[in-house]
Amino acid sequence: MRQHLIVDADDTLWENNIYFERAFEEFVEFLDHSKLSPAEVRVVLDEIELVNRHIHGYGAENFGRNLRQCYQHLAERDIAEADLERVMGFARRILEQPVELLPGVEETLQCLSARHDLLLFTKGHPDEQKLKIDRSGLGPCFRHTAVVKEKNVASYRGLVQQCGLELARTWMIGNSPRSDINPALELGLNAVYIPHPRTWSLETEQIRPGPGRLLVLQDFSDLRRHF
Repeated sequence: MRQHLIVDADDTLWENNIYFERAFEEFVEFLDHSKLSPAEVRVVLDEIELVNRHIHGYGAENFGRNLRQCYQHLAERDIAEADLERVMGFARRILEQPVELLPGVEETLQCLSARHDLLLFTKGHPDEQKLKIDRSGLGPCFRHTAVVKEKNVASYRGLVQQCGLELARTWMIGNSPRSDINPALELGLNAVYIPHPRTWSLETEQIRPGPGRLLVLQDFSDLRRHF
């Protein structure tokens, strides 16, 4: 039976969070705090990001703003404009990274697109996400692409209505319990959870049962055995 497969992008199709982690490591080294460990600095940054993601959303540019705010809060030296610009630069370099597809992604999408209806559904800054999609070369595999500010029940419902999807024949595939799995299950979609070892900590939460079915796979290429 032909089914609708909604696929996440960052850390499902290609590496993403590892570049943010590297930027954070550069930030910690530059901050050089006399008392706080990297883990403690991360807690402060997480608190800033929790607030700002509802205001500014996601992406490298917004991450840079969060790093700058964190630096202004924690710096133990006079804050110079050049220092703030350098902090922003740690995040801007994320945009310069090549799109590194995860193992088996390209072959699996080509196989699935011949049998099923594929949609790409991602969140973040629209220009940044569209740039990554173009660089990935995966765009032609999908009959519809949507970039939203937040992936929640409301945004999933909007996608379902816009594309005329039947809940029972639709699966959301992704690595994030918070953005990919739980809201999809809550709406009544089915979901495929493919964990990524470097998923952003703010995207991790307990998976909650819902009306839809849940499938857990270890690798993206495993999709070919189920669909």
